[in-house]
Amino acid sequence: MDRTDISKYYDEISQCNRCGFCQVACPIFRSTGHEAGVARGRLALLRAIIEGRLEWNQEVEEPLFDCLLCGACTANCFAAIPTSDLVIKARAQYLEKVGRKSIHRLLFDQLLPYPRRLHLAARAVALGKNTGITDLARALGLLKIFGRDFVHANEIVERFPTQAFRDQIKTGVHQGQGQSLRIGYFIGCGVDIITQDAGHATLRLLKKIGKTVNVLENCCCGLPAWSYGDLKAARKLAARNLSILVSEKFDVIVTDCSSCASFLKNYPQLFPEADKHHEKSQAVSARVKDMVQLIHTMQAYAPSSDSAVTVTYHHPCHATRGQGLAKEPDEILNRLPGVEYRPLLEADWCCGGAGSYGFSHYELSQQVLDRKMDNLKKTGANLLVTSCPACIMHLSYGVRKHGLNTKVCHISELVI
Repeated sequence: MDRTDISKYYDEISQCNRCGFCQVACPIFRSTGHEAGVARGRLALLRAIIEGRLEWNQEVEEPLFDCLLCGACTANCFAAIPTSDLVIKARAQYLEKVGRKSIHRLLFDQLLPYPRRLHLAARAVALGKNTGITDLARALGLLKIFGRDFVHANEIVERFPTQAFRDQIKTGVHQGQGQSLRIGYFIGCGVDIITQDAGHATLRLLKKIGKTVNVLENCCCGLPAWSYGDLKAARKLAARNLSILVSEKFDVIVTDCSSCASFLKNYPQLFPEADKHHEKSQAVSARVKDMVQLIHTMQAYAPSSDSAVTVTYHHPCHATRGQGLAKEPDEILNRLPGVEYRPLLEADWCCGGAGSYGFSHYELSQQVLDRKMDNLKKTGANLLVTSCPACIMHLSYGVRKHGLNTKVCHISELVI
């Protein structure tokens, strides 16, 4: 692959007329008020670099990597400038100039491509977290190697399961109750390692819908590496998955992680037309469905509880702006028996989780999360439902932090 050159996108960057509409929608700007934390500020930074008024150095790292990549700025931009995509390309060039951090080389090159290694690492983290060893490590300052905020962010995940989801179930083909649909179940890292209740609920639902459910042995979709700007690592992860996802043994590829679904659908953008993987990526992306889409097509719904429940919904960024799934969750919840659905103010605003953002930018993520929790309190909901494991993790932390009685769950857990 050619090296990244942000100057190729100068015309797109120059379309910004500094109108300020991005300020209204940007969670980071609304939290900090800093011009460097909004789209027009970041685009001005990139323009200055291209024009030679700024150098590639560590001083540009903070404004480049503070972005949530939520896409809200583009949705409110008259010129529809794809700021998130441009920031990712700028991050890629920054890494080429400055270099990758050791923790990311370990994660993207040695763990995420190999689920079994990731499971071993997760068990080690679970042991440390659940036995208190992590508290000792934090006291000694050892967790600082994971980033400036990781010492504080350690509390985001209350408890790690000691066994991966795919270690609890059989991979391969499961017989379902459906008539003809053959489903390939793509398990994201979040469901596999942390939000396993969502995975069990999804698998039960898929068995109701499909004739067969093939639990795939996929690796990470590649989104974490891509978001970080490590495009080479992201393409390697995508290529590994393509070898599995091109199979003719299933008609549709379903995942219960909206972030994974969005990225899988965008696989063709990772590979140029001349690349051997491009045609495969097109075939695969056409078969990918977010679990929300599949639930939306169901004719009958059964509530997970016999008692009435008050529900609100958080729309993940990769569901609404990444896939255009804005109305489907609302329609599902409005049709669900025994559910009183109360819309959440700013439901499609980022929760601040943004994958691992809460671990690397703890203070900023908490300002965004606190705004989300204030809106949640106004609903008085018993359940906060969503479709992204990273959102579930971060929203659950917000609920604990604010002392709320609201339970956070995946939409699969409610519709079962």
